[in-house]
Amino acid sequence: MKVLQLIDSLDAGGAERMAVNLANALADHVEVSYVCSTRTEGLLKNAIDPAISYYFLNKRSRFDMVVLYKLYQWVRKENINIIHAHSSSFFFGTLIKMIYPKLKLIWHDHYGQSEQLSQRPYRALQLCSRWFDLAFCVNTKLVAWNTQYLRTVPIQLLSNFVLPSKEKVQETHLQGTAGKRIICLANLRPQKDHLTLLEAFKEGHTLHPEWTLHLVGKDFEDAYADQIKTFIKDEKLEESVFLYGSKSDTEYMLSQCEMGVLSSMSEGLPLVLMEYGLNGLAVIATDVGDCNRIIKNNHTGQLIEASNVKAMSQAMQHYMEDVNDRQRAASQLKKHVQQQFSKEVNITIVLENYKHLLS
Repeated sequence: MKVLQLIDSLDAGGAERMAVNLANALADHVEVSYVCSTRTEGLLKNAIDPAISYYFLNKRSRFDMVVLYKLYQWVRKENINIIHAHSSSFFFGTLIKMIYPKLKLIWHDHYGQSEQLSQRPYRALQLCSRWFDLAFCVNTKLVAWNTQYLRTVPIQLLSNFVLPSKEKVQETHLQGTAGKRIICLANLRPQKDHLTLLEAFKEGHTLHPEWTLHLVGKDFEDAYADQIKTFIKDEKLEESVFLYGSKSDTEYMLSQCEMGVLSSMSEGLPLVLMEYGLNGLAVIATDVGDCNRIIKNNHTGQLIEASNVKAMSQAMQHYMEDVNDRQRAASQLKKHVQQQFSKEVNITIVLENYKHLLS
C-alpha cells in the first residue's frame, strides 16, 4: 500500500498539520508514505519525517496542466494506490483520478467555519465528489453537510490527533514572568477573533498586571492584523501582549505557559486544543465546531460563548486566581486527549478504510 497525502501548502494550519501527522504516523504501517504540497511550502516542511517521500509541485494556477502532468507521471512512477486529498487539494486530486482511474481518491474535509456552513460554496466540490471513493470529516457538523451535498460518497468522522515533535527545538523565549503567561496559537485571521480575546485580557490585566498574553500565528499584514496591533498600542499593552508570527518550536513555547486560549468564532476540530492539553496547559475555548468534544466545561477546561468579552475575561481571571483548579483542569485535559484523540485510535480507522478501498 502506497499512500500520498495531498495538500496545497505546508503553512502552519490545521489541515496542513493533519496531512503531515498522517503521513508521519503511517510510515510504519504502509509500504511508502508520501506528502505532496501543490502550491507553497512552509514551516511544516521541517516536521515531515525523513522516512517520508516528499514532492513539491510549485503550482502557479488552478489549471496548471504542466504541473498536473508532472504529478501524474510521479504517481504512475511510484505506483501510488491512494491519494488522500486534504481541504482544497480535492480539485487537483480529482483531475489525477480522472486521468488515472485505478487510483483511490479520499477527500479529507477540515473546513473550519462550521458555524457558517450555509454560506459554504459547494458546486465545484459536489461536481468533483463523483470521483471520491471516501470522505473523512473532522467534526459532526461536516459529516451532516457532506451527507447532504456530496454525491453518494461514503462519509466517516475522523478526529484530529497530535504527534509530539521529534526535533526538540528551543529557540523562542517568551517575554513576561514565568508562571504568569497565556498563549494563543492561531493565525491572524478574523475567524480567530483575537479582538475579543484582547478586550477580555485588558479587563483582567487591570486586576492582574503581572500576567502576559502571547499571540503566535502567521501575520498576513492585512487590515485585520493592523487592527490587532492598533488595539495593543492604543490600550498601552505593549509590555503585556506580544506578537511572534509563525514559529516552528511551538512545543517549547507552550512549555513556558500556564494557560492556552482559543477565541474563535468558528472552528472544525482544532488541533491546537489537543496541543494545549498534551503540553499541560489549562484551556479556555469558545463553544464552536466540535470544541466541546475536547473541552468538557468545568472538567477539562472552560467552554464559553463566542464573541463574549465578559465570559472570556471571567474565565481567564478564574484561572489566574485559582491555581488548584487551573492545575486540575490541565491534568484532566491531558488525560482526556491521550485517551480519546490518540494516534493509535485514529490510524486504526484510517488503515481499515484504506484496506477496504483496496480490497
